[in-house]
Amino acid sequence: MPDIMNDSMFDYDLIVIGTGPGGEGAAMQAVKGGMRVAVAERYSQIGGGCTHWGTIPSKALRHTITSTMKVLNNPAYREMGINARPTLEQLKRGTQAIIGRQVTMRQSFYDRNGVPVFRGQARFVDDHAISIDGDEPIRARHFVIATGSRPFHPHSVDFDHKRIYDSDTILGMAMRPSSICIYGAGVIGTEYASMLRNLGIKVNLINTRSKLLEFLDDEIIDALSYHLRDQGVILRHDESMERIEGDDDGVVLHLKSGKRVKTDALLWANGRTGNTDDLGLENLDIVANNRGQIEVDDQFQTVVPHIYAVGDVIGMPSLASAAYTQGRAAANHMLGNVDGNLRISDCPAGIYTSPEISCVGQTERELTAACVPYEVGQAQFKSLARAQITGDTVGMLKILFHRETLELLGVHCFGANASEIIHIGQAIMNQPTENNTLKYFIEATFNYPTMAEAYRVAALNGLNRLF
Repeated sequence: MPDIMNDSMFDYDLIVIGTGPGGEGAAMQAVKGGMRVAVAERYSQIGGGCTHWGTIPSKALRHTITSTMKVLNNPAYREMGINARPTLEQLKRGTQAIIGRQVTMRQSFYDRNGVPVFRGQARFVDDHAISIDGDEPIRARHFVIATGSRPFHPHSVDFDHKRIYDSDTILGMAMRPSSICIYGAGVIGTEYASMLRNLGIKVNLINTRSKLLEFLDDEIIDALSYHLRDQGVILRHDESMERIEGDDDGVVLHLKSGKRVKTDALLWANGRTGNTDDLGLENLDIVANNRGQIEVDDQFQTVVPHIYAVGDVIGMPSLASAAYTQGRAAANHMLGNVDGNLRISDCPAGIYTSPEISCVGQTERELTAACVPYEVGQAQFKSLARAQITGDTVGMLKILFHRETLELLGVHCFGANASEIIHIGQAIMNQPTENNTLKYFIEATFNYPTMAEAYRVAALNGLNRLF
């Protein structure tokens, strides 16, 4: 049924609930399109989980750990007798400053564009109105739910125990444990396994599936598994929890296979829950699933067409970058612009293990199942001059392309700067079909020495396989 209410009945054209990447993307796109926009944020500062306890603080800590340990492990420093062992508090010291700069910058976006921020918990009163902490309802023609997600907490796990953490609380860990067990080997689990192992902490990574990160290309999965084990991480696949026993001196994970893993601390990294339990969805026709996630269509509309949902609250791919684009796509749809909206296949994945992983497009497994005649071009980082100079020789770039048309079908990268390098392949894959071919990398001139040169090496390698 078309919405026949006139503008005078609404306080705003759009109210966005949540100020993480998805909410920010929707709000900024809508206000630039001439809509009257407001946002609601229950936390004391804007930015959402991405800014305050997820992406930004964890990646800031990862960078500090990686750069610090690289220096401390340099033989030249060892020869000078420098053998420091920084504390977690020292390593985290700069994180709050980075978060503060992010908050200031993002707050300025709302201020400059005249978008008011309502502080408090937003709840739907009906399908055109929300109330902030029970105050007078605010009415809007459209809504975007961008409330994000939080770690899934099974009732059987005591998260109040001083040695049991989730991905929101692990960054506040005061102690530096000698050993840690990570239950859950998804993106968060593998990233923390790599980060903590780089600190010299013994890591047990418990995977409930048969292999790591099954959405990745098999060769990348194999490379990640090898290098985690090479770094000293103990991987246990196809395991599931029976119970967790927290003691004063550590945590014991009892597995259904009969194994027991005792470590100084435990990180629960097995799943996330959408933040929908206090939104007043019972006053709408929207029903979240058992993980608190909201179902949407290709335009990010819920079953109530003028209410959209974006970001982690809708589930996969659960990436900050994707959430921002989803928010913009939803706002564009409200504005009547339906072309160019996000396609999941266009969204690169970045996984911040050590080394990094990034990919875009299809995997060999998917292409084989679809009976697509593809070929592979590879560049080993150990062959690149830039990698030899920096010492980052672990890794590879892999291009999948159509044997007959040379169309790029997928790019997969494992190694230093993978999350940056991937965007070159992404840009070419998004060109019109006649320009999206392997020939671009063969004919283009790349700065030398650079890591990006891997594209030329991989393209020539792939072309040689055709003859």
